[in-house]
Amino acid sequence: MATQKRFARRLGSTALTLLAATATVALTARQWRSEKTRLHERQLELEELAIRRTALAHQQRMHWELLARAIDDPSLAAVIDTYDQNIPAESRRQFLYANAWYVHLYHLYQAELLDREELYTRLREFFQSAVFREYWEASRHMRASLDESSVEAQLGKMVDGLVRDLDESDTDEWWVVGNPPTD
Repeated sequence: MATQKRFARRLGSTALTLLAATATVALTARQWRSEKTRLHERQLELEELAIRRTALAHQQRMHWELLARAIDDPSLAAVIDTYDQNIPAESRRQFLYANAWYVHLYHLYQAELLDREELYTRLREFFQSAVFREYWEASRHMRASLDESSVEAQLGKMVDGLVRDLDESDTDEWWVVGNPPTD
């Protein structure tokens, strides 16, 4: 009888050990599958980001090519020129070029190659140009048509604030004017 009890205890102990080992293996397998799934999702996110950045780069190239043609050929510029017709043709061509630079910086921001503070800093430099300021004012009606909740509209408001700060500044040290936003 004592031998049977010892055998039963040993069998129970072995079964418990086997059960614990099985549970450990099952838990490890579940964690491994979970980690594998997480890594796969991350890989898909990175692939999607790469595709998005490629598409943004392509869009920017196309935008530049189309604007370059319009700048070079006034008959093509007439297709997209929504500026006041009282503005001289040369100024309207400069506005198209200024728009190309603004859109370039916007795309750098959208592609997350510039953060909002870096965008602000670069734009602060561009607004030292009288032509760029004239472009910004002449394109006000275009920005007014944007959905107020859009990123582009929010950046436009940020730039309007920058221009206001530059206009109200009493220093020649333009590079310190305004409060760059932090993300």
